Amino acid sequence: MTRPADIYLRFLQLAEALRGLPSLPSLDPLEEKILELVARAGQSKERLSVRDMMARSELGSPATLHARLKSMRDKGWIMLTDTEDTRRKQIELTQAALKHFDKLSECLVKAAKSR
Repeated sequence: MTRPADIYLRFLQLAEALRGLPSLPSLDPLEEKILELVARAGQSKERLSVRDMMARSELGSPATLHARLKSMRDKGWIMLTDTEDTRRKQIELTQAALKHFDKLSECLVKAAKSR
C-alpha cells in the first residue's frame, strides 16, 4: 500500500520534469514565490499592483523586488498593465504562465491517479 505522501512526491517528480521543457525560462525561488502570489491574487480576483508587492516585506527590498519583476517580465511570466492611475501598474500572469499552471495541475491529477 502506498502512503499519501507518495502522491505528493510523485507530483514533485512530474513538476520537476516540466522545468526541463523549453516553454518558459526557469525562475529562482523568490520569483516562484512571486508568481504564486500573483496567481493566487488573480484566482481570487484581487488586484495586485507593484506597490502592493512592495508592501510585502517577506519578499525583500524594493530594489530586489523590482529586479525580480523585471526579470519575470523579460522571461515572459508576468506582464504589467495600466490601472486608472497611470503611475500604478497591475501585475498579471501571461498566457504562457497560465498554461504552465495548467500543466502543473495536470501533473497533480496524474500523480493522484497513479496511486
